[in-house]
Amino acid sequence: MKAYLVLYNLVNAIGWAYVLYLSVTSFLEGKSPAAAWKAIQLPLLVTQSLAGLEILHSFLRLVPSPIMSTFMQVFSRYAVMWGYTYVFAEAQAHWSLYLMVTSWSLVEVPRYLFYAVNLLGSVPFPLFWLRYTLFAILYPTGISGEILQIVTSLPVLLRTSVPCWYLSLFLLSLYLPGSPFMFLHMVTQRKKSFKARKEKQLAASGKAAPAPPSSGVDFPIDEKGQRSTTVVNQGAFVASIAAVDKVASEAAAKEKNWRFGYAKHVVKNVELCCASEAQCITICKAGLEYLHSKFEFSRPEGQPKLTVMQAMDAIEGTFYTYTIEGDRKRDPNFEYYVPYQKFGRKSVKNLTGKELIAQLDVWVARGTIEKDARDAIANLVNKPEYHSTALKDMYFVLLGAMSAMGPLRVLLELGANIVAVDINRKPVWQALIKLARNSPGRVLIPTSKPKDQIKDDDDLASCAGADLLQQTPQIGRWIASLSPKSRLVIGGYAYLDSALFVRLAIAMDAIMATVLKTRKDAALAFLCSPTDVFVTENECRDAQKSALKKIPVWQTLLRLIVSKKMLVPNAIKQVVSGNDTYSIVDGLAVAQGPNYALAKRLQHWRCMLARSQGHTVSTNIAPSTATASVVHNPQFAAAYIGMGYFAPLEIVYQDLSNATMTALLLNDVVNPAAAANPKNNIGNQIRLFSKTSLHFGIWRMAFKCGSIGEVSALIGYGSIYKRALLLVGAGFGAFVAFTAQNGAPHTF
Repeated sequence: MKAYLVLYNLVNAIGWAYVLYLSVTSFLEGKSPAAAWKAIQLPLLVTQSLAGLEILHSFLRLVPSPIMSTFMQVFSRYAVMWGYTYVFAEAQAHWSLYLMVTSWSLVEVPRYLFYAVNLLGSVPFPLFWLRYTLFAILYPTGISGEILQIVTSLPVLLRTSVPCWYLSLFLLSLYLPGSPFMFLHMVTQRKKSFKARKEKQLAASGKAAPAPPSSGVDFPIDEKGQRSTTVVNQGAFVASIAAVDKVASEAAAKEKNWRFGYAKHVVKNVELCCASEAQCITICKAGLEYLHSKFEFSRPEGQPKLTVMQAMDAIEGTFYTYTIEGDRKRDPNFEYYVPYQKFGRKSVKNLTGKELIAQLDVWVARGTIEKDARDAIANLVNKPEYHSTALKDMYFVLLGAMSAMGPLRVLLELGANIVAVDINRKPVWQALIKLARNSPGRVLIPTSKPKDQIKDDDDLASCAGADLLQQTPQIGRWIASLSPKSRLVIGGYAYLDSALFVRLAIAMDAIMATVLKTRKDAALAFLCSPTDVFVTENECRDAQKSALKKIPVWQTLLRLIVSKKMLVPNAIKQVVSGNDTYSIVDGLAVAQGPNYALAKRLQHWRCMLARSQGHTVSTNIAPSTATASVVHNPQFAAAYIGMGYFAPLEIVYQDLSNATMTALLLNDVVNPAAAANPKNNIGNQIRLFSKTSLHFGIWRMAFKCGSIGEVSALIGYGSIYKRALLLVGAGFGAFVAFTAQNGAPHTF
């Protein structure tokens, strides 16, 4: 495939160089645009038409180019070249032809040469500079040329084809949002590429810039003075299995491209946990010990640096406690409800009682959720005490209280006792305090000054909160001291992107470990991402195989042409250990990156270790949720639309996730028969994650979740722009009819 891509790029570079030569020589010879068109017509049409393969390359993941930006660039050029310049003599005779063709050529020659050379080795800086700089001038000039080619053709279209004239206005309107999108995309690419090239050169020369000052929980500084996330990330997986499987440990250590090769080692980690409970716990302990001993707790004011493990004991201090008693009273006739809004629709219905149970049954029948998850949520309907009296002597500690996926709002409505921990930023606490006041709940807040010195809620918001990364030991000590006669349920809900998520996960884990040492009845709570690796019931694997046999014809045909990394069967090889057979679902989306995978994996390690030590652990798989932060990204929004075409997968909204996941949490910590209760034998601790899963289809669909992203995005974009596509299709039909009636003015 590499040889093909090199050849493809070289052919295009030569083709565009020839077009550039013909264009420049025609201009220097004083030829009119119409005369120049006769010379450049054939090589231009052939070379630009070859660019259509780039959409296919992006779709098949042969190259990392985003499919949307690739499609926009190729489509706009196709539309102008074939729809206007080729058809209309007026466009061929306009000076904008020179502007457009020369701009295209000057951009494409260095671009295709860059791609070819990059595949073969290091790119010389002059070529690198041209690739990521020329666009600043040539994109505006090229786009101007394209627009003028269309505008020049409008008078002819108005006289001969009204539909094509309207289509032209529509295409011109697309330049308004499309041009800034393409230009800003290249600006972003330029910044990233120059930064990456500089870092690579510095690393190669041994002169890498030192890591910036840090404070609190952070990755350790390596021998080069850098905070390498990859080294620690890879090291954690190596260390976790070193004592149980030397071969697998060495394979993980030898993985050269960890960023894209980490996934199989995450799967291997789960497989090795299946061998026995003893081996599972050994892996958990080794992984956590490695991370706590490697991660630093930095203090920029010159004090000695400590590991996170050392810092939790060495650093003193705590917080004051401010308690808010909500102004509202809980409705004595309250019924637990789940707001259900089908994805893409506006109407929301609060499901309660029999109606809620009926919907749960529908989801089970479709394979959208597991039956034990259905039963757990139904308990909140059939046993009201699970969300009322049983909560009186329980405190829910929310690390990342304002997290979109956290249970804060639902717990407040239930009148629960909450310990809210979130970043010490005033706007965050202004919002949280308002929620707490307008609820029947009770909220304990960490503050930097005593209650008698706090004047009002505005003053409270100014001194409330705690930084999980920088005040980790103090938070752990404060939580451990709260309401000693009550039961604590500590939930880890804080989230940030990339490496920051690992740092947060380590901080939350250190806090939990500190509390568990002194509070033997404390419980843990997490939300599991569906895009991870889990042991499932064997019946789930049977459902995956059955779903693969029942896929629609279009998916069957699509599998014949797409990359082997797309539409991959969900049912993978089982693990046999003694008399037990373990089915595994690999929901990893490689694009999420190894930092996300490590942050979630260390949470799983803590869950299994804590349950083996006698603590209740609520850790349930959450649905793929269309939170505001996710659907703000147009590519994710499009993919979520397309995922609805892969049964039984269903995308849900945040309110449904909050309500259902809180229901599972309450069942886990109140119901003595729940799998979360360590007194109930589930066999190997790895099976904890197979219980009460609210995966919403990912465990029972035909394909791995991580392999349907590109196809789903294309389907989603098709749905979003269906009206535009219909207009383009109608315009194309009118164009064909016009050409058939009048003939193209110039042919080969």
